[in-house]
Amino acid sequence: MDDRTARLALERHWKASDAGDFEIEHDIYHEDAVLEYPQSGERIRGRRNIQESRFVQPNKKRFAVRRIVGSGDLWVTEFVLSYDGAPSYTVSIMEFRDGRVANETQYFADPFDPAPSRLHLVERAG
Repeated sequence: MDDRTARLALERHWKASDAGDFEIEHDIYHEDAVLEYPQSGERIRGRRNIQESRFVQPNKKRFAVRRIVGSGDLWVTEFVLSYDGAPSYTVSIMEFRDGRVANETQYFADPFDPAPSRLHLVERAG
């Protein structure tokens, strides 16, 4: 898979994720894909299990992609995932095999205010 094709597949995936289109959203994964959430210690095996885990999640989700970077078989997407309007800053690392995602790891971070010790040095960025 060339880089342009991978980027288009990722853009399609994240657009479908935001729209709640569970079929197109999960079309990017291999049947035997593995998804990991290190912060909660979860590992989900198989495209259908990944899809079901997201389908049964009760919150309203929105995805706002900030950037996609990568080449070859390794791609990183930085995005804001909002659950019922509460933002979580997220990084998704996807590893492709034969044109589909074989492994994905997602990291989540809640927003926080700048530390008072550096407040005079920062510029607020949305």
